[in-house]
Amino acid sequence: MSAATTTIVTGAPRAAEPAGRRFDWGQPFVYLVALVIAAVAVGPVLYVFIGGFRTTADLNADPAGMPDPWTLQNWLAVLGAPRFWGNVFASTVLAVATTVGVVVTGIMAAFVIARYSFRGREGLYTLFAAGLMFPLTVAALPLTLLLRTMGLHGTYLGVIIPGIAFALPTTIIILVPFLRAIPDELEEAAMIDGATRLGFFWRILLPLSKPGLVTVGILAFVGSWNGYLLPLLVISTGTLPQELWPLPLGVTQFSSQYSQDTGAVLAYTSLAMIPALVFFLAMQKQIVGGLTGAVKG
Repeated sequence: MSAATTTIVTGAPRAAEPAGRRFDWGQPFVYLVALVIAAVAVGPVLYVFIGGFRTTADLNADPAGMPDPWTLQNWLAVLGAPRFWGNVFASTVLAVATTVGVVVTGIMAAFVIARYSFRGREGLYTLFAAGLMFPLTVAALPLTLLLRTMGLHGTYLGVIIPGIAFALPTTIIILVPFLRAIPDELEEAAMIDGATRLGFFWRILLPLSKPGLVTVGILAFVGSWNGYLLPLLVISTGTLPQELWPLPLGVTQFSSQYSQDTGAVLAYTSLAMIPALVFFLAMQKQIVGGLTGAVKG
């Protein structure tokens, strides 16, 4: 008589679902808050953008409605105005010059603070960190008087130089951890191979710090492009024609002069926002990577 054998086959364990692909219904309040914040942030931008496709009569009849009919007249009118392209030129000059100045001066200052040992180094770093709590509004009056004394009031340099100065604290805070995270052994090996400290800076340190440099460059560019208060203090009270004002001032001047043409004002505002918005969205991965590296460092 043979004994019956029973074989129990256990199924292979199910592979766990990748994190992030499953909606967690256990925390509906978190998702609700996130949706509300996203709606508050994105809603006004969408309203301005869509409003540019509406006629002024349509906006007056139903401010919260959809375009009926959709029209490109406002966009074509703004794009065909020489004033708009003059404002774009001014914003481009200010943003590019400020970005270059911030990156160049920031990496040099951060290199000294991160890689050199000297008395007062931590105090200097703390001073830059304290600059994050120093708003432009506090310096408005002394800055205006200083620029008038130096003959820079009403000029692009009068915006670029203070713009670099006010962007340096953030730049230093981001770059110093990057440079400190580079091993000292790497610098010692470069010295053994005959590299000077300046050679180490150019050939090794700068390439390794590229994520941080890209991050501070993007932040400086977007901040300068969207800057309003500094150009208002320096340029709007100077002798530069309105056609050479930067876009934030151009939007204000255009909306004041064409206040009855609401559709054109919304189209002008949308066109002023699009370059910085596209640039920021295209570079957001570099920004996140740069800030993550700064925190790890």
